[in-house]
Formats: sequence, C-alpha cells, structure tokens
Amino acid sequence: MIAEKVRACYGEVNGSDETREKAISDCRVSGARFLLSAALRTVSDHVRTLLHTTAAAVGALTALLASAPPVLAAGARDVTADVLADRDVTLTGDTVVTVPAGTTTYDGVLHGEGTLTVRGGGTLVLTRDSDFTLPKSRQRQVVRTQGGNHPYTTVAHPDPPAITVERGTTLQYGTGGGTGLIGHFPYNTPGYQLNQLNIRVDGTLRLSLTRTFNIGTISGSGLVTQPRNMWGTLDLAGTHPFSGVIDNGTGMAVGRPEYPVALPSARAILNQGSWIIDTPLQQTITLRQDFYQRAYGSDVNVHSRPGSKVVLTGQYSYSDRGGDTDPSLNWKPIAHQSNKRGTNIEGADVHWGDGTTHRIFMPGTKDTVYVNLHEASGRRSKLTFDYDGPVTLGAPIGGGRYHDTLAAPGAGDIVIAGTRGNDVTFAAAQDYDGSTTIRNGAVLRLGSGSKGGDGSLLTGTARRRVDDDGTLVVQNTTTPVSLAHMSGSGSLVQSGTATTTLTGSAVTYTGTTTVGQGTLALRSGATLAHSEAVRLTSARARLDPGAAGLRVLTTLSGTGTVLGSVTNDSLVTSGLTVKGDYVQHRRGELVLRKAPLKVTGRVALAGALDLSAAGTAPARRITVIDHTGRTPTTGAFDGLAEGTAVELADRVYRITYRGGDGNDVVLEAAAKPASTSADTTGRAGSAPTAAPTVTTDSAADSRQAFGWWPYALALGLLGGLMVPAGLRTQRNGLRRRSGRHSA
Repeated sequence: MIAEKVRACYGEVNGSDETREKAISDCRVSGARFLLSAALRTVSDHVRTLLHTTAAAVGALTALLASAPPVLAAGARDVTADVLADRDVTLTGDTVVTVPAGTTTYDGVLHGEGTLTVRGGGTLVLTRDSDFTLPKSRQRQVVRTQGGNHPYTTVAHPDPPAITVERGTTLQYGTGGGTGLIGHFPYNTPGYQLNQLNIRVDGTLRLSLTRTFNIGTISGSGLVTQPRNMWGTLDLAGTHPFSGVIDNGTGMAVGRPEYPVALPSARAILNQGSWIIDTPLQQTITLRQDFYQRAYGSDVNVHSRPGSKVVLTGQYSYSDRGGDTDPSLNWKPIAHQSNKRGTNIEGADVHWGDGTTHRIFMPGTKDTVYVNLHEASGRRSKLTFDYDGPVTLGAPIGGGRYHDTLAAPGAGDIVIAGTRGNDVTFAAAQDYDGSTTIRNGAVLRLGSGSKGGDGSLLTGTARRRVDDDGTLVVQNTTTPVSLAHMSGSGSLVQSGTATTTLTGSAVTYTGTTTVGQGTLALRSGATLAHSEAVRLTSARARLDPGAAGLRVLTTLSGTGTVLGSVTNDSLVTSGLTVKGDYVQHRRGELVLRKAPLKVTGRVALAGALDLSAAGTAPARRITVIDHTGRTPTTGAFDGLAEGTAVELADRVYRITYRGGDGNDVVLEAAAKPASTSADTTGRAGSAPTAAPTVTTDSAADSRQAFGWWPYALALGLLGGLMVPAGLRTQRNGLRRRSGRHSA
C-alpha cells in the first residue's frame, strides 16, 4: 500500500506547477510525504531545472520517513518576520523560523549564540554565509587530531544539533554559487575545515553550493541532497547517526586521508555523481548502504592508504522508482544507457561483502556496469569478494577510464575470501593483469554454465597466477579457457562443454582434479603429477594429456576417456577408456571395478592387480582389460602369470592375457578347484599358496552373528601368550602382502 502511494504521488509531482502543488498537498494529507517544493522564483531557470530533476529522483526513496522532530525548548524565539523582511538576525538562544508554503529566499545573515530550527512546510533559501555559535553549556564534543606525520581528525561525543530542519520543510544552502552556508570553524583541522555546527535533518537539506564545505555531524531521518551538475564537494567527515537518504548529485568526499567516515544508519545513497571514498592510514571504512543510480554517468571511486581497506556490503543498482526497483533492470541495457554505472578502485584495498551477505555490490553485465582497477602512488589495487552464498559478476574487471573499461588491463589482484558458502561466478572474460587467489573453503567459477555466460582469466605470466587453496570450477559452454601458473592446495573442476587447457610447468596445485564433462587438456609441459587424485566422473569427461601422455603418480579413476597414453606408477581404476597405450610399471596397481579398463593401444603389464571388488559379484567371465588394439598384451601382473588360479568368493578362476578377441585380460571360471593359485591382491614377490578367498564387507559383517562362543575360545588362546616371541616368529612362515585396495 505504501509503495502504491509513493508511485502515485511521484507521478503527480512530475506534472505542471499547478499539478505539483496540488499533488504535494494531497500527499501530505494522505500521509505520503515527498521532499519536493515549488519552483524557486529567485533562482535561474537552469538551477531550477536541476533542483526539480534531483528532487524527483529521490522522491520515492524518502517517502514516509518516520522519525519525529525534536521538541523545541520552551520560550524559543520566532524570527520569521525578520527573515521574511531580509533583516539580519542575532541569535540569543533557541530560535525558530516558520517558513510559509512556497519558497522564501533570505538575503540576510544569522549570527550570535543559540540554535536555529526551520519549520513550517515551505522552502528557505540562504544566499549568504551565516556564522553563529552553540551555547557553551551545550558544547561537549571532543575534536582530536592524531596520526603524527599523517594526521587525521576524529570527533567524539558530538554536540547536539545547532540547526534543525523539521519534517516537511526544506532548507537550501546557496543558489548555485559559493555562498549560503551556515557554519562556524574554530578548529585548525588539517586538510579540511570542520564545522562546529551540527545539523539534524528530518525534512530536506539541499546543498546548492559550488565550493568544498563541511556541515558537521548529521543526524535525523530526512533527505540530504545535492543537485546534479552542482560542482561542489561535501566533506562527509566523521560518524553520522543520520538514518535518512543521501542524494549525491555531483560529488561527495566520503572520508579522506585527513578524516574517517561512518554512516551506520543511513537508509540509502542515491548516487547521481561521484561518490569518492578514501581513508586515513591503517583505517577500515565500512559502508552498508545500498546505492542507486537514476541516470547515466555515476560511479563509486575508492581510494585507501597503506594498511587501510574499504568494505562495501550493500548493492549498487539502477532504479527508475526509488528503492522499490526492478532488479532485472541491472542486467539488461535500457535507453540512453541510463543504468550504466561503475566503480574505479584507485590503488585501494576493497572488499565487496563482509561474509554476512550474498548480494553482489555491482550486479550487471558489460553493458550495464564497469569495474576498473588502477595503480595509484605505486600501489596496485586489490578487490576481495567476501560473501556467504553464491554471487555472479557478469562484467569484466578492466583498467580503462570510466566506461571504457577494456582500454587497458586492470592493475590489481582478486581474492575470493575463505568465508563458508562463498561461491563466486565470473560470467564474463576478465581483463585484469594480476593474481587470482581462492582461499580455503571458497569457490570460483569461470562461466555460468549457460549460453552467453562464459568467463576467463588473463594468463601466461607469473603475475597472472592462480593461487588455489579452495576450488576452481571451469564451466564454459563455448569459449575455451587457458590456465598457467596454478598453485596451491586446492582443486580444479572441469564441468563445461568447452575445453580447458593447462599450460606450462608451473601447474603445481595439489588438490583433486575432476573432469565432469568436456575436455581438460595438458600442453607445453603441464602435468597432473602434483594433483592428489584425477577423476573422470562421467562418460562425457575427457582428459587430453597431449603427445607426452599421462603419467599417474597418485590416482586415476572414473568412467571417462583419456585421449592419449597412460603410464601407471601408482593407482588406476578400471571403467576408464584409454585411447592410447597403457603401461603399468612394478610400482603401479590396477583396481578392478564394475567395468573393465578399455585400451585402444599397446598394453604392457607389471605391478599389482586388486580384484577385491570383483569378489562381491562373481560371474563365469570377468574382463579386467578390454584390449581393442591389435598387438598382444605383454607382461603380467605380479604373482598372476598366465593360467594362475584365482579364488573369488566361492569360485575359482584362471587368468589369461589372451582372452576375448585374443589379447584381453580375462578371468575365466575354472571347471574345478586348482592346486596352484594366487593372492588376488598380492604385490610383486608373493609366494604361491592355496587359492585365497577375497574378503568383502558383507562377509565380515556375517561374522558378527556367531554369538558368545568366540569369546570362550579366546580364553583358551590366552595360553598362546606363554609361547616365546622368537618361537612364534619361526612358526609363522611366509606371510602374504596385501594390495592397497584389498577388502
């Protein structure tokens, strides 16, 4: 209901002057309040147009502000008649001006000692600077400059407001020139002039000044607004308890090296110009507000000093109707590029998110947002994504100027913070010349997995390295990705239909490598020798090791295809297809799963064969290697020469390396038990014994049902403890060694 009133009144106010006055009156009667006023009779047409445009832009954001105005002290002096007569006023205590409907321009000056309250529902325009002081009995704030050679100023225990703008009333500083400010400046603060006269705004404060200025500590719940193209700068210094809306029409300095800033309660920022953030040394500035843009050309520019950082936890959106906006407008171009907005990071350390939200700061595509990383004062920029859920960056990070972001590569580094749930997707080709760090527990995805959402990183140099301690997922649909200089303890997942290529000898990450679909290729000396496991988890998964082939030093498993030769010096499981030679050395082991290992090239065998899984579902014929090539299989598994008997569960098999079409490795069920057999999981050097039984989990579980008698038997076995250890060793004889994956 409130949103409907906001939109209805907003449409009325943008009509003719007569309609506007009637709409304002009607909205006040109905309870919806807009921070607009009638045209200024004493201001130029150009300035008046700017004021109306700015006021309309923030109308919906500031409707129904709920905080009550402060209660005036008894006996406050009313100087309305003096103001209407343009007479100078000397304050001698609490003073009020009741502004009539419409616009009142005051060419006089306020001075003396006291406070000023502006009320009445109209607009009061000040054309000259005024200077008065707060009564000494009310002065309590402590202004402190610290920092040694890098001084900055803070304010503690701020004074109560010296100026109050009541709800429904507008106070305007200036008429588009350099005068019209109320201020008193007793402090010698370095870098800026701190205004002692704090202000409470429950109505509207319009800043129509073209100079750099400060308005003290701001409180209240109304609107602080600056017209568009009003080339002045508000020094927004210190901590402000203000809970309303700030409308930046041209430029505001939100922190400087000379002062920090905090806006713990501000409702929103309507950014129609440049919101410029900076910090003192070793300081953190956190802004939690949502930002909105109404027209083409606004940006958030961030600077910081060494040891400092800026944290932005809100979202920077386009809005055509205040805070009640359509999020889809962030992601599609609209007429006149009205939703094109951006951020320029100038050698700063910036965090998007603080680990407590998953609303990305810059939602949009290359057509609606831009992100630039620049080097400043010898410092490269750093941008950290710190969210607790999935977010998508749909635009490139570059280093150009403003909207021309791809004119130069970005000069900075990217970090994906290790916050639980932090899952960041780059759905555009990135263009920053820097490192990408994925912290433990975090996920970075290149590509959204959908058409038009492919992502990539610049690669090929040590500066453009990937430090992966989390998970890097590549899921492009059409655009190939190349990665080099990839290190860390994290993992790599290839899950897109487009090919991902690892290049060079600097691919040293130690986590798992998983190919779910598409092709992972190795080129220019890249290997997976350091990866703790390689998994091809579907029939659509392909691993292309190139002409050098794949040497397995850890584990290789799955159901996909290796597009080249495989040399097994560790562990390979069946179910894979090898489109090339398969060579297993004495240190290697093949683990038989449900499906055989398929090999199209030469097969040369040594090392171990693990058949423990085959014993759970024995058949008359078990194919270990489906050798589709024309050459004979050479070599044999350790202890499993041609014809050796193998017992699986209750059935005896004989192994042959000439099975199937003549060169498959097959276990054929024997007609009767054989006297010569082998350990199904034996390693090189195992001595022939009676055919062993492969133990499975189900068999082990069945032994739990024998009741109490094994415990009684154990009592009799206690006598064995009396036999000397040396004698027991002599009687043990030769023990068989088990394979690494025997049951």
